[in-house]
This record gives sequence, structure tokens and C-alpha cells, in this order.
Amino acid sequence: MSKSKVFFTNMRIVDGECLTDKLVRLCRTAGIGEIDFKDKFTAIKIHFGEDGNLAFLRADYARAVVELIKSLGGKPFVTDANTLYVGSRKNALDHLDVAYKHGFNPLCLGCHTIIADGLKGTDEVEVPIDGQYVKSAKIGRAIMDADIVVSLTHFKGHEGTGFGGALKNLGMGSGSFEGKKEMHTSEKPTVQEDVCVGCGVCADNCAHGGVTVEDGCAVIDHSRCVGCGRCVGVCPTGAMIAAEDCAMEILARKVAEYAYAVCKDRPCFHITLLIDVSPFCDCYGSNDAPVIPDVGMFASFDPVALDKACADAANRQHAIADSLLGEAKPVEGADHFHTMHPDTKWEAGIEQGEKLGLGTADYELITMI
Repeated sequence: MSKSKVFFTNMRIVDGECLTDKLVRLCRTAGIGEIDFKDKFTAIKIHFGEDGNLAFLRADYARAVVELIKSLGGKPFVTDANTLYVGSRKNALDHLDVAYKHGFNPLCLGCHTIIADGLKGTDEVEVPIDGQYVKSAKIGRAIMDADIVVSLTHFKGHEGTGFGGALKNLGMGSGSFEGKKEMHTSEKPTVQEDVCVGCGVCADNCAHGGVTVEDGCAVIDHSRCVGCGRCVGVCPTGAMIAAEDCAMEILARKVAEYAYAVCKDRPCFHITLLIDVSPFCDCYGSNDAPVIPDVGMFASFDPVALDKACADAANRQHAIADSLLGEAKPVEGADHFHTMHPDTKWEAGIEQGEKLGLGTADYELITMI
């Protein structure tokens, strides 16, 4: 496979051009106009941000993409799927409340907001892919009903996949309730009793009643646990760990297979903003300080190349001193993502995307002034 083109521009403005106009210019330069949008339903897959989190992308960027797609003749809508864990986006009504609060509403965007997998996360389409781990991906129906998919991604660290980029936005973000459970099954945790302090944070963050605290120690009911990994991410002492040694690698590979299911057999275009790079997912009800300086905006037809280009660009940045990354103990041979989340293996998602033919890690970076 030949090198994929990834287009990049920084966050500096030229001759008074605003950043949203610069984003539109980047998309046009990257070739989004080559897609026939005429009267086509176009899903703009984005993360609306958890209530209390401020690291997610501003709705202004989504509005710019909406207006661009409309100018090309398309019929855009913004979309995301419901979550597995405790929070404000577990069902479509609460999810829409948060989306509207964060500016993802018809008044601000000029298009509709649709929760992809319906009221309770059960409105799904099974997409046969015969992957290594996933044979039939369960994707939110609204995303699969679209003629075209455009991913608009906030790049950030992630406690399960190392970082959250285009593959994570498309794969995990488009999965229905059952689809997310399938991706997370390898993450079912176990408790290191000698490390657990019985604080109960894990139980408070379990949406399925799978964790209780008994005699000062967390206890997991695996018949209730769906393997979402939330307890692993929030545990302040590191007592919660994935039961399988390669759980995080398998998660990254499953996410790539779900992204393939979303993208196959239809036009797709991908945009990632490498700004406000928080150490954890935008799914948390709060966000920590950015770990690296803002880098810029990227666009490509290839989500695998896009993720690799963003990871490389992030790893070239210095760690911000007063951040989780800046304060972390240096690990020999580790990049930024492994330093923050040592058990993750983000490279596995890139490898799986290449195996599937979704894209290539071999890219040509083209800079737009």
C-alpha cells in the first residue's frame, strides 16, 4: 500500500483568518470536495463530552464542518452513541441534554443531533466483518443508515487504548450497548486485595452494580460486570487491574475492527484536532490539565494514517510541567502514552487497522500554512 496523505495545519492564524475558517480550508485542501455529498445523509461522528468535562471539542468546530458539508450539497447530522458506564449519557434523553448544553443542538449547529443507537442503546445494525476478534460488529443504526461518515475527533490520552483518536471515535464511539460490551469483554477486572483501601470509588462509578465494598475491600460480581474498565481507570491506588495481561491490546484491536465496520463500503473523511490533550477520555465528568502544548489540526481519508500522524506529533512535544505527564516518573523507552498509561498498547490498534485494509501507518505529512 502506498503512503497515505495526512494534511496538517497549526493553530496560528494568517491574515486574520479565524480557526474555524482555517479548519474548513484544511478539509478542502485535503480533498473533502472529492466526495459526492449531493443529497447524501452525512453522519458527523463526534464526542459531545461528559457533563462536567471541558476538554471536548467546542461545537464551533462542528458547526464549521456542518456548513462545509451543506455547501457541498450534503445533509449532515451530528451523532454519538450511548455509554456503558455511570454518567450523563447512558440513554438518549440524558445524552441529548448534555449535547444541547454543550452546544451540539440545531440552533447552534444548523443541523440535527441524533443519538445513533436509540433511547437505550439497543437500536443497532449488525455489520459482518469476520475480523480476528469481531465477527459481526454492532453499530448504532443512525450511523449505519448514513451514506457518508465524517469523523471529527478530539485527540487525547486514554486509560484503555493509550490515546483516543479517529479509530476510537469511530469504533468504540459508534458501538451500541452490546457492541461496547463486546469490545470491553477482555477488560473484566480483578482486585489486588493488598493494594485496595476500600474507598468505594470503583463502586460509585459502576453503572451495573458489579462492584461492592465488603470488609474494607472491593469485591467484583463478574455476572454483572460488563468489562467497561471504568473502575480500572478511576481506582486511585491501582488496585483494580484487568484480569488478562493483554486486555488493553485486545481492546485496541477490537476498537480498530469496529472502526473498520463503520467505514467499509462507503465514503469517509477524517478530521482530528490535537489540542487540549487531556490524559483521560472526554467520557469522564472532569478533565485534568493538558499534558502537551496544542499542536494543530489534521485531516485525511485514512483514519489509520491519521492516528499514527497524530501520535507521532504528540510524542514530539515536550510534556507540560504541571500536568500528569510532566509529573510522571520517566519510563525508559516509553513514549508519552505509555508513560501515562503503562498497561496500554496503542500500536495494536494501528496494526489491526492495517491488517484489515482500513489504512496504513505509512503516511506523508503535508503542511498547510
